[in-house]
Amino acid sequence: MSNCIFYRNLWWDKGEFSEKAKWEEVTLPYVLATGIAIEEYEKRTEEFNIHGCWEWSNGEILIYEFPSAPHEVCIGAITSDIIESCIPVKRTDTEIYSFGSTRTRDRNRGKEADASFRPIKLAVTAPNGSDGNDFPWPNLVVEVAYTETLDHAREALRYWLSPGRAHDCIIVKIDPVPQGQVPVRMRAWHYCVSAGRGTRNTVPLVNTFEFGSQNGLGAPVNFLAGQRIFNISLDCLYHGLKQPTPPAPRIPIPRNILPNPIRLDLYFVRRAIIQAFNIH
Repeated sequence: MSNCIFYRNLWWDKGEFSEKAKWEEVTLPYVLATGIAIEEYEKRTEEFNIHGCWEWSNGEILIYEFPSAPHEVCIGAITSDIIESCIPVKRTDTEIYSFGSTRTRDRNRGKEADASFRPIKLAVTAPNGSDGNDFPWPNLVVEVAYTETLDHAREALRYWLSPGRAHDCIIVKIDPVPQGQVPVRMRAWHYCVSAGRGTRNTVPLVNTFEFGSQNGLGAPVNFLAGQRIFNISLDCLYHGLKQPTPPAPRIPIPRNILPNPIRLDLYFVRRAIIQAFNIH
């Protein structure tokens, strides 16, 4: 076990993800290091390009996700769909920018989304920004969990959708399978602070779908394109859109240019994940 710990520590010390660490025996989230300042966490995640795997919580470095093809393909499919839907406003004052896994922080936690999006926004009052200073938060956040537990992914909702932060959050859970096999169970949830169906202790859920090829009981899940859709309102996506100083005219939300809502079709997200394993 001492050898395992040595090789596990290499991920924090040198950015080396070693098979000798026997990561398959680890229960997530796993405490990788303790007594670490958030500045050191941010420095190493940038230096080692560790995005979407670590987070900082009260001095602890936690591993909550391991690198995997299903995880990355799912993020890529969702990101490309959202960005392609917004191409008509590219290079305009209402362009939607992909901030990817830009690191964020508050007093107690440092975290990165798997994907994040927003238009241009004004600085916020320090220290309430996503950088612990005045940088604006994204409006739409996507979290994909593969080796990460569903409970941990859901717990992140309170971080992302606290007042003054993100507006919408999509969580995807792909049940892990043995190396080389095609995932079969996939679930997704869309939460929005404007949905109006939450309580003081819960985040409003807009919609949820099973979108894999099987459900939790092993029964087939059959659906076509257009039958598993998350709708993202332009009012949500453009929440807090930066406006010019008067007397310059206001910049309107581009309702006559973009579809409203923006549609994320989970059929094509599933297709991308399955096709990524179509190698024979």
